[in-house]
Amino acid sequence: MLVLTIDQQGSRRVGDRVDVLLIHLDRHLARTPATGGLVRPFERTVGDEVQAVVDDGDLAVDLVLSVLRLGGWSVGVGCGAVDHPLPASSRAGSGPAFVLAREAVERAKSRPGAVPAAVAGEDPVAAADAEAVLTLVAAVAGRRTPAGWAVIDTLRDLDVGARQEDVAGRLGITQQAVSQRLRTALWAEELAARPLLGRLLVAAGTPARTAARTEGDR
Repeated sequence: MLVLTIDQQGSRRVGDRVDVLLIHLDRHLARTPATGGLVRPFERTVGDEVQAVVDDGDLAVDLVLSVLRLGGWSVGVGCGAVDHPLPASSRAGSGPAFVLAREAVERAKSRPGAVPAAVAGEDPVAAADAEAVLTLVAAVAGRRTPAGWAVIDTLRDLDVGARQEDVAGRLGITQQAVSQRLRTALWAEELAARPLLGRLLVAAGTPARTAARTEGDR
């Protein structure tokens, strides 16, 4: 299971923006083809913190990147087991994934100047790998121009199978311009990396076997 814990940055300076984040996430999920992986919805837990429980790595990746794009939030992903039965409210949940999410978000908050996201899991090696890929993908996305995002957002809003010429028609630009913006934005490269990141998050939730156990299995 994957627990996403999101904490606002500089709330004393800019005021509480939890309601803004919750609206953003609701709208994002409404545009997402499949949301079956959302086990417990996003809700305020305490203060200016928001939390949800997800059981789909790809959905978790999509949500984390969406929050990082919005800006002003630190994100922690905890990968592991949860205690059952899982309460209706995520803030009442317990288990390793919740503890790890707290550890991750605290670490994310201490990364000034870097991507404010961290991953902690029952398999520390897989969690470190997931965090490295997440940092790279988010850093690439963070360098995109508004023109690049306009093309990507339009492409994602159109029906599945939409072509670049459809995007060009919607934005009133040439197909060549669409192609150039997508290349500059490294959108194809992000799409190629997302499934790997999703698999790493899931793998991080599986406790790593000890060396002794591994030897005994041989």
